[in-house]
Parts: sequence; structure tokens; C-alpha cells
Amino acid sequence: MLDLKLEKASPHWTEISKILYIPHTEKEYEEAVRLLDNLIDTVGEEENHPLASLMEVLGVLIEKYEDEHVPEITKI
Repeated sequence: MLDLKLEKASPHWTEISKILYIPHTEKEYEEAVRLLDNLIDTVGEEENHPLASLMEVLGVLIEKYEDEHVPEITKI
């Protein structure tokens, strides 16, 4: 049986997965960045905002994509 928290979240996953996913393509990456920008505008520096955790998780997923797909700028 699923954990109670998972049982409660399961019916909502279809909608949540539209904004919380690991980007695998440039298009998905750009969409995730756009969503993060909107979250930053909404949440700002408010650590207790209900969406602050989502902002943090989305940032980590974007960073993972960038580490794997975006070349570092080197000093000339």
C-alpha cells in the first residue's frame, strides 16, 4: 500500500507533473526556466511562502540540466 502522503498526492500528480519534471530537452528546459522565473516573481525572498519549496526543487532540476547540457563559459 502507498504511504498516506503518496495516496493524497496521487490524484494531483497529472497536473503537478506539468510543472515539476526533469527537463530532458531544450524546450522542456526553457519551459522550466520560464516557470521558475514566474515563481521567483511570486515568491521573492519569502521563505515561508507556500510555493517556496517548489521554487527550490525546480531550481535544482534546472541546475542538473545545465550541468549536463550547457557548456561552461571559460575565461579567455
